Amino acid sequence: MTLEILTPEQKIFSGDVYGVQLPGIAGLFEVLDKHAPLVSALKDGTLKILKDKTQTASYTIKSGFVEVLNNKTTVLVEGAVEV
Repeated sequence: MTLEILTPEQKIFSGDVYGVQLPGIAGLFEVLDKHAPLVSALKDGTLKILKDKTQTASYTIKSGFVEVLNNKTTVLVEGAVEV
């Protein structure tokens, strides 16, 4: 799955990943390879990138949106800082 994390100022992350955990407005959820199409609002919280089954990276994000389509996940947020 391809993941892109974008803010109004810059591209924070772009690459192939195993999955991503996101802070949705109704709670945490996870998107993995070949996930069904989805659009969701995000709240302030921690986004966790699952680079593979053992490596992860985390970002503290401001509110935004996520779109999942054709095995590509695009996260649009107001701001993000690597933890």
